[in-house]
Amino acid sequence: MVAPVSELFGLEDQIAVVTGASGVLGGAIARGLAAAGARVGLLARRRERLEELARSLGESAVALEADVLDAAQLERARATVLDRWGRVDVLVNAAGGNVPGATVGERSFFELPAAALDEVVRLNFHGTVLPSQVFGAAMAAGADQATRSRSIVNVSSLAAHRALTRVVGYGAAKAAVENLTRWLAVELAPHGVRVNAVAPGFFVGEQNRALLLDESGALTARGERIVAATPAGRFGEPDELAGTVIWLCSAAASFVTGVVIPVDGGFDAFGGV
Repeated sequence: MVAPVSELFGLEDQIAVVTGASGVLGGAIARGLAAAGARVGLLARRRERLEELARSLGESAVALEADVLDAAQLERARATVLDRWGRVDVLVNAAGGNVPGATVGERSFFELPAAALDEVVRLNFHGTVLPSQVFGAAMAAGADQATRSRSIVNVSSLAAHRALTRVVGYGAAKAAVENLTRWLAVELAPHGVRVNAVAPGFFVGEQNRALLLDESGALTARGERIVAATPAGRFGEPDELAGTVIWLCSAAASFVTGVVIPVDGGFDAFGGV
């Protein structure tokens, strides 16, 4: 017998933590999870933005000021969630981003500093590993793990699939996140925890706005090339990414683990011809 759609795709009584919740995509994911019925821990370094988002979501949210590269801060955030709600069912690793020093542009690949590459790998890869260790331990230890759906969703990028100009360090770091996703899916399956990832195409955020849009809001030359290579003919909207994450966290995806879902308007499918 097929369960009602509201049960398949709803997240009622689920406890979620979203890292990078102060960003455009992380914030949209957090709002989407809350709208689907989850209570959400909003984790990031920028407390003011977190508290603003938490106020907008009411009692279903709590601000968790923490750095994803600091295990002690993550453990304190986990303690806050467990004290407030008793468990963790969902973790979305949305923290990450590019590092200008690890980008080819004004300097060539041969001049890229190793320290900048280390930084972008730490932010994206280690910034996914550490929260998965800290919050994943609580998820795997759940007393009712046989009956409760639990899920980790990592945020990758199409830069992990395609050789995009400029973002050499970022693409390599996100490729590591995708390999980690598959590895964790196998490792955590006996604990009843599913692990998947989403690979966003081009969405306008704080870091890439100046690359995609000029001061008037018109497309830059790079933005025009991207839209031309996207069959949907536009950039993505943050809520469109949130919808995919909700599905991956829901009972509707209960037999889905170890996959990376592109959310890209067809960019990865198109060869440009």
